Amino acid sequence: MARFLLLRLGLIVVTLLVISFAVFGVTEVLPGDVATQILGQGATPENIAVVRERLGLDDPWPVRYLSWVGGVVRGDLGESLVQRLPITEMVGSRLVNSLILASFTFFVAMPIAVAVGIWAGVHRNSLGDRLASMFSLVAISLPEFVTGVVLIILFSTTLGWLPSSSLVEPGTNPLTRPQILVLPALTLTGVMFAYVMRMTRANVIEVLETNYVRSAILKGLPMRRVIWRHVVPNAMLPTISVITLNIGWLLGGLIIVENVFSYPGIGRMLLTSIQTRDMPLLQALALLIAATYAVSNLFADLAYTWLNPRIRFA
Repeated sequence: MARFLLLRLGLIVVTLLVISFAVFGVTEVLPGDVATQILGQGATPENIAVVRERLGLDDPWPVRYLSWVGGVVRGDLGESLVQRLPITEMVGSRLVNSLILASFTFFVAMPIAVAVGIWAGVHRNSLGDRLASMFSLVAISLPEFVTGVVLIILFSTTLGWLPSSSLVEPGTNPLTRPQILVLPALTLTGVMFAYVMRMTRANVIEVLETNYVRSAILKGLPMRRVIWRHVVPNAMLPTISVITLNIGWLLGGLIIVENVFSYPGIGRMLLTSIQTRDMPLLQALALLIAATYAVSNLFADLAYTWLNPRIRFA
């Protein structure tokens, strides 16, 4: 176990280094200039040159890359070029907001999606199975901004039950007004439910048709025991991959949802950093999202070994 964890942590570090280089390279070729964004209408060639020199943007890219990576290793994400504030402080509150929304969505969507997927797979071709499959297809087909707008029209404009925006007052967190989490969470739940439910259903059906499950049924074992002891553990192995990918997507894929509902999370901050060409902030957020994917995949591997003892760390 210790060897496996050390090996995977080492691979995660190498992966993040490669991603950091890719992110830095992409941000270097993006059109636009942060100096122009800062100066606005007063952007003249002379003023732009002064601002670029003051921000250190005239340094060669290897120097700026090594300086940025060295700061990240020390826990210093740098300073925002636009707001002139430490990125660690800026990201802290936004990250908490996004984690609250992601956790709220995950712990609501995942159990329901897995339970419905298991039930639909066991009761294949039943009316409930067809309804669940139809709903999941609709949820997958609709983009998040369409689902969000439909929910706003239904629950906010028409019924007046929930607020249409999810603004968080300064000095508070979303849990102060939990009702602002409902519509964004429902929007995210639709997509997550569809993917996880369909994957779980397909895996349950596949495992039910294996020889060892048929043998267990022919031996007279209770169907409940067959499902929970033989079908579910084996069916969950591929599903875990989808679940872990959704964990990373929850943190990095909140851009659309957070903007639809004006929710102050890292997804909205990421879009703002692109619009203002705030490269250090953009690089830090992209690296944070990549780290989330890497860690979630590590947890997936650990879950594999827990569900299937035949998988060896070596």
